[in-house]
Amino acid sequence: MHMEKQAYAKLNLSLDILRRREDGYHDLQMVMVSIDLTDTLTLTPGEGSMSTNLSFLPADGSNLAQKAAAAFRSATGQGEVLDIHIDKHIPVCAGMAGGSSDAAAVLRAMNEMYHTNLSPLELADIGATVGSDVPYCVVGGTALVEGRGERVTPISPLPPCYIVVCKPPFPISTPQLFGRVNVKKITCRPDTQGLVKALEAGDFQGVARRLYNVFEDVLEPRHRQTVDEIKSTLIEYGALGAVMSGSGPTVFGLYQDESTARKAAQVLGEQYKDVFVCQPV
Repeated sequence: MHMEKQAYAKLNLSLDILRRREDGYHDLQMVMVSIDLTDTLTLTPGEGSMSTNLSFLPADGSNLAQKAAAAFRSATGQGEVLDIHIDKHIPVCAGMAGGSSDAAAVLRAMNEMYHTNLSPLELADIGATVGSDVPYCVVGGTALVEGRGERVTPISPLPPCYIVVCKPPFPISTPQLFGRVNVKKITCRPDTQGLVKALEAGDFQGVARRLYNVFEDVLEPRHRQTVDEIKSTLIEYGALGAVMSGSGPTVFGLYQDESTARKAAQVLGEQYKDVFVCQPV
């Protein structure tokens, strides 16, 4: 018996940091959307091996996919040790929750394989023990995500559109970015409630106007310059709005029609390797 599952990348339409908690983590408020850029996971009962189509991913228990499998077995008392192969297409260390999405796909797959009939919220609770983005990735779609990431509220979906995604070729350390944030000094914040209302109204332009990520304001100058240049190119070539996703460095722009999006992707593709035209799911 084996099972294949798709793992969907996520993007942040908004990211706000509300406060630093006593446990050292931060309370966040984010609007997230899943897109049709996917990894494919194959799960087979075996010896707990981990393999990917890339050479540099952690191919052992430190990979979030195997951590999710162990968490599922621990929480349910069900399931076998699995060999997991990941055909990766979501860029790594990109602010798109690639590893968390893989972990969520494992939880969904095992729920089917072992007939445990857990609800998405029950799976999300297991996912919260694996990583902060895993609960959202279990639920997917368009959602308001709060706390460390464990509180996930599905909201009205992003209207059908085209999304040009561009990942510049440098990693950004999430812990270092959090370390640079002084919550009391955040002067510009996303209009999260306005964004949610624009989604409820199906107001695509209203959504695009409200894209905002407070992490952009604490980037190192050289990273900020690249992010700003990509945003400017996206908007110059027809995006209604553009923003960095998560802790970066991925930047994306929202487009109403495919031909405009593909032209923007073509322009960025002359400079960057990881450029994709996606749609929300």
